[in-house]
Amino acid sequence: MRRSGAACQMTSDRKVCIAVISGPHGVRGLVRLRSFTADPKAVSTYRPVTDLSGQRSFAIELLSASKGQWLARIDGVGDRDAAESLRGQQLFVDRAQLPALEGDDEFYHTDLIGLAVEDETGKPIGTVRAVHDFGAGDVLEISRPEAGTVTLPFTREIVPIVDITGGRVVVLPPAGLMEDERKSAADGGTGDQGERG
Repeated sequence: MRRSGAACQMTSDRKVCIAVISGPHGVRGLVRLRSFTADPKAVSTYRPVTDLSGQRSFAIELLSASKGQWLARIDGVGDRDAAESLRGQQLFVDRAQLPALEGDDEFYHTDLIGLAVEDETGKPIGTVRAVHDFGAGDVLEISRPEAGTVTLPFTREIVPIVDITGGRVVVLPPAGLMEDERKSAADGGTGDQGERG
C-alpha cells in the first residue's frame, strides 16, 4: 500500500501532505524531515512543495537518511533558529501531482481519513481518524463515539475491505479488543491504545 499523508492533517481535497519537518539539525540550518511518500526520496522531486494554504513554498534538497528521517536543506534557511521555526511544518503538494494508483490494493492514506468503520456484519464501529506508521507497519486510528479511540494494524487480515467509493472500511478486530476498550471506557479510561504494531 502506498504511503502518502500518513501523519499529517488533511483539510483540503486538493492538497496531500508528503512530509513534515520534525526539527533542526546542527547550527547551519539543516532540518530533519520525515517523508510520507512511497519512495521516501521522491519528496524532493515534487514542485512546488508548499504549506497547506499554498502561500509559502519550500525548495528541498535531501542530503542523507538517518533513523527513518532525512537530513535536508531548505532553500533560504541558513541557521538553527530559522530551522527551529519550521519544526512541525507540514509540506503539501497538489493532489494532481501524485502518480496514479496502480492496483485495487493501493490507497493514499489521506483517502482513508474520515471513512466509516464497520464490522463484517455492517455494524458501525467508528471513523478512521488517522493512519500512523510507528515503525512496525501502518495502523488505523479509529475514533469511536463515547468509547475513545483504538488502533488496529492496517493489514488484509484485520482490514479485509477498503471501499473508498462507498466511504467505508470493514475490520475484523482481534478477539476481545473492542470489549476490553468498552470496559476501559466504562471504568473511566480513555480507550487510547497508544502505539500498536
